[in-house]
Parts: sequence; structure tokens; C-alpha cells
Amino acid sequence: MEHNSKIYIAGHRGMVGSAIHRNLQKKGFTNFVLKTSSELDLRNPVAVADFFANEKPKYVFLAAAKVGGIQANNIYRAEFIYDNLMIQNNVIHNAYLNKIKKLMFLGSSCIYPKLAPQPLKEEYLLTNTLEDTNEPYAIAKIAGIKMIESYNRQYGCDFISVMPTNMYGPNDNYNLNNSHVLPALIRKFHEAKESNAPYVEMWGTGTPLREFLHADDLGDACVYLMQNYSGYKHVNIGCGYDLSIKELALLIQKIVGYKGEIKHDLTKPDGTPRKLMDVSYLHSLGWKHKIELEEGIKTVYEDFKNKQNVKVW
Repeated sequence: MEHNSKIYIAGHRGMVGSAIHRNLQKKGFTNFVLKTSSELDLRNPVAVADFFANEKPKYVFLAAAKVGGIQANNIYRAEFIYDNLMIQNNVIHNAYLNKIKKLMFLGSSCIYPKLAPQPLKEEYLLTNTLEDTNEPYAIAKIAGIKMIESYNRQYGCDFISVMPTNMYGPNDNYNLNNSHVLPALIRKFHEAKESNAPYVEMWGTGTPLREFLHADDLGDACVYLMQNYSGYKHVNIGCGYDLSIKELALLIQKIVGYKGEIKHDLTKPDGTPRKLMDVSYLHSLGWKHKIELEEGIKTVYEDFKNKQNVKVW
């Protein structure tokens, strides 16, 4: 990519898209096409076709998606499969029609089977059944990976797919109805500290293991791969180590400075027992994460506190 190449970041206001945007700006890229969802509904085939025909970006980062935690995935199953399929079908197909030089599609670690061997290697895709709570979302993302592969094979496109692990960072979602576990715990511990609540309630047993990557690391990895990788194979992006949800809660409790108790709501689901990404292929391509978890959560919590006055949920 040249510094003046026109770059379209779909989903530029989300946590992942904004991280990619920040990283590109930091590296001297200046020519961006940015549209909010109200300005361009990516589910609308006509609107997306018109956008690509008029703007003709040279590079596309497809970070737009309908996302959420266990509860949102389980309740809004139809929306998660429909919206994500429509977004990626429209963007990928119009990127091909308009001869985009390169496109990156961002998926999720939930594409892998629920009980796949750990850590999750790229070749474990489609080897067993998925976790039920997020199956519609995962199927949409798997379809996107296969669409990328198929357009490369049939049309000779230079499209790539990356599969990030669990993300956290600036512009995260702190709505307790549909957020992921890390921002939800930050909000819960912060509010409990502010109100002197005797305990914080967390979902499930706390035993599932999760890997977390700071969004700024993901942004850096995406830009690196866009410039240095081409191929049919999707690439895992993560840090390569995990911890239990209970260990995560204790770490956030320490960072927030909350002194109360942690209680478990055992009526709530745990989700997949473990989702650790095998990142050996990513490492072989020359990229490794830089931000360690405790350091990253501290910066995110400061950002959260600074945004209290502008409503972060």
C-alpha cells in the first residue's frame, strides 16, 4: 500500500476498525473513505454497489459486523446471521466487481468447533460442531472465509481473511446486555466501587479459558498482513496464551481497586470451555503482539473513566 492509496475501512467507528484506522494514520496513510452505518447501510446491495462504483477504493478492510457477547448472540440469532451475511456478501462481491487491489476480511475465533483441540490451528476449521450460543454468527463468518477463498480461486482476487481472538481496547462496548466479558467486568467492578456495593455478580462458573488481545495490537497485525501476506489460508491473530474468566475478573478487580466479593450466577451459560488461538503461523509471517494484558487493561480502564461524562454505553 502506498501512503496516498485510497483505503476504505468498513466499520471504522468500531473497536477493530478504529484501531486499524489509528495504525494506518500513525504509519503515514492519509487517503481514507469512511462511512458510518447511517451514511451507508452495508446490508443494502444497491447502496453498496453505488458506493464502490463512485468511490473506487484501492484497498478494503472489512471490519464491519454485527457483534455481541453470549446473550446477544443467543437471543438475536436471525439478525446475527442475516446482517453479517449481507454485509460481507455485498462488500466482497463489489470489491471484486470494481477490481479492488486487495481486501481483508475479519472473522472471529468462534468459527472453530466447540471442542476442537487447543490451541486452535487454522486447519481445525469445519472439523466438528460449533458452540450453539454463537452458531449463527460463526456460520456467517465461515461463509465469509470461504467466499474469500472462492473469489481468489475463481477470479484471481488478492483477498485475505484474518481471525482475531477476543478483543478489548478503545471504543469497546460497555452495554451489559450485549457486551463481551472484559468490558462488562470493567463496568461492573467500576460501578460496584462507586456505589460501595458488597459484591459483583459474574456469569457462569468462571472456569472457561479465554485469550485477549489489545485492539491496537490487532490494528498493527492487520496492517502488517495487508502489506506482507497473500494466500487462500486464513490467519489467526492473537497473543498465544489465555487465562480463566475468574482470573480475568480478579485482575480487573485489582486494577479497578474494588474490595468487595465476587459471586457467580450459575444460571448463566459459560460458553465454549476454551478458545486459545495457535498463532505459530502468524509468528512465522513475522508479527508478534506487544501489549501485555495487565498493561492493556490499565489503559482501557483509564479510557473508560475519562469517557464517563460522554456515556460509553
